[in-house]
Amino acid sequence: MSGLSLLAALKAFDATARAGSMTAAARAMALQQPTVSAHIQRLEGEFGVELFHRRGRRLELTAFGRTLLDHTRRTFSGEEDALALLTAARNHYAGRLVVHAIGPYNVVPVLKAFAARHPQVNLVVGVGDSRTITGKILDYQGDIGVVLNHVEHPDLHGMPFRTQRLVVFAHRDHPLVQQSTLTLKALEGQRFVIREEGSTTRRVFENELRERGVRVQVALEMGSREAVREAVAQGLGLGVVAETAYVPDPRLVKLRVTDTEMATHVGFICRQERRHAPLISTFLSIAAEAGQLMG
Repeated sequence: MSGLSLLAALKAFDATARAGSMTAAARAMALQQPTVSAHIQRLEGEFGVELFHRRGRRLELTAFGRTLLDHTRRTFSGEEDALALLTAARNHYAGRLVVHAIGPYNVVPVLKAFAARHPQVNLVVGVGDSRTITGKILDYQGDIGVVLNHVEHPDLHGMPFRTQRLVVFAHRDHPLVQQSTLTLKALEGQRFVIREEGSTTRRVFENELRERGVRVQVALEMGSREAVREAVAQGLGLGVVAETAYVPDPRLVKLRVTDTEMATHVGFICRQERRHAPLISTFLSIAAEAGQLMG
């Protein structure tokens, strides 16, 4: 297989692995589906490997295919970034930037500042938990992630953004609301509405309780902070949330727990080798400026 045909076959494999089907890959590459299929069959036959498990019309990467995808993503993401750099120079920063965030409260001010300076860039924003977002950035399914308590990874570049204190809140008729100040021990035995397993806020809260020897009852698990807020507003238990994400409501009251410094740390992440790509580096620069203003 010549160098050019190998490159074409690898591109077909990479597109198929990311799209999940040869039909979708062919559409993305502006090729006919049989051409993409032939490229992949040539790779498998030439090198004696199996790249996909065929499950009817569905394709699943083999273990070898996943390893090869790691290499092709590094190769072709660099090519895409080079094209983005040239396009940005020609079009004064026009393009598309995909951002995955834990929620709107921290990222929206940065999006607003970025859009004001670069209105030609199409911003696409997804929302998820930190673990899912980290996986998407590692897998080249997004350009920038906004996560809590970033875990060091050799393939990721991380930039601290801000620290946000956690607050406990209650329905206005809850007995604890009558107390002007509370200690963490006052939460002993209380019913809590809390985020699902995997939530960084939940992990920080539970770690603090464990270290201080305080036991609470997890009465209800909810899949979003908005759902937690509404459940607390309906009197189903106490809640805990980052202060930046607390939305005032006449049904709710923040409790003054004075002997704890529970907090999460918001940061931006991207692939290490992509940190200097024009749109990514510009976005991170604007985020750093916004972080200084927000404190």
